[in-house]
Order: sequence, then structure tokens, then C-alpha cells
Amino acid sequence: MDEKTMVNDILSGVKSELTTYQGVISETENMQLRQTVQQIRNSDESFQYELFKLAESKGYYVPAENVKLEEINKVKDNIQF
Repeated sequence: MDEKTMVNDILSGVKSELTTYQGVISETENMQLRQTVQQIRNSDESFQYELFKLAESKGYYVPAENVKLEEINKVKDNIQF
């Protein structure tokens, strides 16, 4: 397995974990457990960002083009209640 595949696989796994943590946090009543999961999530978010920057610097990940402000505002207008 090459480095690009490994990096992308790890990024995918961490993104999935972050989604799971968010679900656990929003459904946890015990404050101590909630804070522990939040700390784990925060750590994983930092790890994910560092790995993302590595992938981007090596050309493993090419971000989407910048969107025009008009397009952003159009989407915002559609989702605001």
C-alpha cells in the first residue's frame, strides 16, 4: 500500500470517528463522559487537520476551488429559517 492510499484511508477513518463522536456527545447526559468524549474529539480534529495539511502539501488532496461570495450567500439564504 502506498503512502497516498494510507493517508487518505486514515483521513477517511478519522472523519468517520468525528461524526460518531458528535452523535455520542449530543446524546450523553453524564457530564464527565461528555467532556471526555469532547476531549477525544478535539484531539482527533487536530490530528485530522495536521494529516490533511500533510496530504495537501504532498498533492494527495486537492481542495475544491474557492466559491464566489454570491454563491455562498445564495446557499445561506436557502437554509436560513
